[in-house]
Amino acid sequence: MRTDKAHDIMRTYYNPLKFMFAPKSVALIGATEKEGSVGRTLLWNLISHPFGGTVFPVNPKRKSILGIRAYASLKDLPESVDLAIIATPAPTVPDLIRECVETGVKGAIIISAGFKEIGAEGIKLEQEILREAKKGNLRIIGPNCLGLICPSSGLNASFASTSPGLGNVGFISQSGAFCTSILDWSLQENLGFSAFVSIGSMLDVNWGDLIYYLGDDPQTESIVIYMESIGNARDFISAAREVALTKPIIVIKGGRTEEAAKAAASHTGALTSSDEVLASAFRRCGVLQVDTISEIFNMAELLAKQPRPKGKNLTILTNAGGPGVLATDALTWGKGRLTHLSEETIKKLDEILPVHWSRSNPIDILGDATPQRYAEALEIASEDDNSDGLLVILTPQDMTDPTKTAEALLEVAKKIKHKPILASWMGGSTVATGREILNHANVYTQSYPDDAARLFNLMWRYSNNLNALYETPSFADSEELIDRPLASKIIGHAQATGRTLLTEYESKQLLKAYGIPTVETHIALNAEEAGAIALKIGYPVVLKLHSETITHKTDVGGVQLNLGDEEAVTTAFETIKTGVNENDFLGVTVQPMANLTGYELILGSSDDPQFGSVLLFGTGGELVEIFKDQALGLPPLNTTLARRLIERTKIFTALQGVRGRKPVNIAQLEQILVLFSQLVIEQPFIKEIDINPLLANEDELISLDARVLLYPPETKLEDIPSPAIRPYPTQYISHHTLNNGDRFTIRPIRPEDEPKIVNFCTALSEQSVYFRFFHSISRQSLISHERLARICFIDYDREIALVACDNMGDIRAIARLSRIHGDLESADIGLLIKDNYQHQGLGTLLTQSMINIAHQEGIKYLRADMLMDNHAMQNLCRKLGFELHSQDHLVRAILTMEN
Repeated sequence: MRTDKAHDIMRTYYNPLKFMFAPKSVALIGATEKEGSVGRTLLWNLISHPFGGTVFPVNPKRKSILGIRAYASLKDLPESVDLAIIATPAPTVPDLIRECVETGVKGAIIISAGFKEIGAEGIKLEQEILREAKKGNLRIIGPNCLGLICPSSGLNASFASTSPGLGNVGFISQSGAFCTSILDWSLQENLGFSAFVSIGSMLDVNWGDLIYYLGDDPQTESIVIYMESIGNARDFISAAREVALTKPIIVIKGGRTEEAAKAAASHTGALTSSDEVLASAFRRCGVLQVDTISEIFNMAELLAKQPRPKGKNLTILTNAGGPGVLATDALTWGKGRLTHLSEETIKKLDEILPVHWSRSNPIDILGDATPQRYAEALEIASEDDNSDGLLVILTPQDMTDPTKTAEALLEVAKKIKHKPILASWMGGSTVATGREILNHANVYTQSYPDDAARLFNLMWRYSNNLNALYETPSFADSEELIDRPLASKIIGHAQATGRTLLTEYESKQLLKAYGIPTVETHIALNAEEAGAIALKIGYPVVLKLHSETITHKTDVGGVQLNLGDEEAVTTAFETIKTGVNENDFLGVTVQPMANLTGYELILGSSDDPQFGSVLLFGTGGELVEIFKDQALGLPPLNTTLARRLIERTKIFTALQGVRGRKPVNIAQLEQILVLFSQLVIEQPFIKEIDINPLLANEDELISLDARVLLYPPETKLEDIPSPAIRPYPTQYISHHTLNNGDRFTIRPIRPEDEPKIVNFCTALSEQSVYFRFFHSISRQSLISHERLARICFIDYDREIALVACDNMGDIRAIARLSRIHGDLESADIGLLIKDNYQHQGLGTLLTQSMINIAHQEGIKYLRADMLMDNHAMQNLCRKLGFELHSQDHLVRAILTMEN
């Protein structure tokens, strides 16, 4: 999904880490002439790769190094520098960082090792460094890193033995040794980079900062990451969600097995989340995860050359049966599908192919295939609407001309705009020229067809994840179903009594407070009450032990099933009561005996130390750990994300109806997942919760049993892992009446608003569009899904968009507050109002709301850019206390929040 930049409200792009990648001056602290030393290699790389700036070696023991004047300290330099590179022992670094701040250095790269990877002593040093750096807003890459290389600026601030060529891949690695290996390999493969960064242990600059930098960098077309630990999960997800729409982000994760995770932890000194949780996070933010080093760069090249497929159907065209079969195996093992050729396609192929062609997919056009036959068959196959991608295989047989075939295919490939074309020219020198022709024309080639099929599988999965991420969900207004005070009361009571485990009754009441259907449950203190309740709800019933101390009720005879009359209820009550100590017995719960026809599902959540709450959905019941049919996801969910979570399980096939069974209500199941995700997000003191079973059949979806584990009562909120994705900020919903009496609700935008935003944009005048976006936009582009997805699907941690809705729910105005990349204390604001609602006070109301939100979000500076002739916006900003400055044919309004 390629999108323009017009979704950003009044954002002026600048790159806050530019001084690290293109500094005007660099100080190298720890420079030396000692052969084979890090300090010498760093200095040599800096001076032998001109970057247009000055290099200052810093070493108190030397007057000059490699013929360049050396300085005793930063304070002795003739000017302040942009970037300091530190290659001295770890204990010296805190004082050096302090000196950097005092002398106005903007950024530092700490090459030195000996920090958190060595334990408590190293962690203490890091904390001291960070305290000093924050005093001067000093940004730090590292420690324990190789450094960075920026071929576009010429900077080589690393101790690598080689320097890469200029290209369009931004590479970030947590392992310095991995960096050097990739560098060496890239020279052999003639692969260039836009940036090459060893990030180390991420004391300050993290994945999110660098993803934003490379996302804004025009030289970078794709981002490749070697990751051992994710660090700040929310920063990574926020940045990746925004950038992945315009540039592929491809990750290979080290430490995916238990043994490798231990090695990674000792290497980086950081926590690593489970592979399943991390994979769900990657899916949620549109990141492509691969398994091998070769796949990283193959996918970067493939996605740069070819469009993403719309589905998983691949058409294979080959002049030999065996390679086609191998490609088919690889495709189907990876869950891809062979295109089912339409009757029209087969008919057209019959007209141009020999009588003995395969008449199915793979399309075997036989060993004597000429360049013309290849070209005609490819053109016909590409026109089949069932096909999402094409793989052309050539084996060098006596009758085959690989070079002319490649040339013939290029003429057809130029016409195929919306489907990826992959080619496998099998062989060595015989096919080399043809392969080179295809590569130069942006047709991706692989030596082996099964590898090409695997890459196609990665392509459609990546495309599917992105499409699902920005697919407009159905509207699911759940506010009327939720009773937050009741939920808080239940949890508060348990905490007040010193408990971490809710009773079954409390657990079901908690689910009910969030609109999740549960089996009707009542508490009875004696046998008479139990009998009366049973009579009221109808036999047969179930009695269960009601206790705040015993969790496994079955173990003590605390569950009595299928009780058909009053006598059975009385007997069951006494059995349960006498089976436990008096202090453990608080009565029984009475509930109807459920009809267990249907499917037993599990819906749960537990806290991950880095990602916060992680949702689980799948096959439930007593054999849940045997079947292991579950999918993980991150809250909050909307209906689309809930559907994708359900679809990733095997039980989904059965839920749609099999062997005469009618389907369950999937829409209601989606709603339950959405409500459940709200519960775990809004009630942070829940440590673990699961509904098992959640019974699903054609008539109902109902929770039969639930277990809720809380954090200990003394736990502080700040000690609980935060959600990786910020939930919908309900605190910013407000209601207003304008001077003319019109009533409006101002609330944060949500993905479900896209149809309303279409109506809003359709009614805008050309002048309003021009004033807002600084250029004309066609009506079709203005309301395209690709563009509106960027407006409605936002990350509330990075930006807040408010919509003003009238009493019919229609959107009349929209305003946006966007944090500036790399500067979380500053933000851009923008405003767009429907023409017939302008000059009525709505703009003032929205802008004032944005100022209030900025204050609550800890933002210190607001800015808004506008055209010179947009006098209404200028007057509005002036009235609200902004200072206006003219620059570059624009007016920039700045508000300092402290004022």
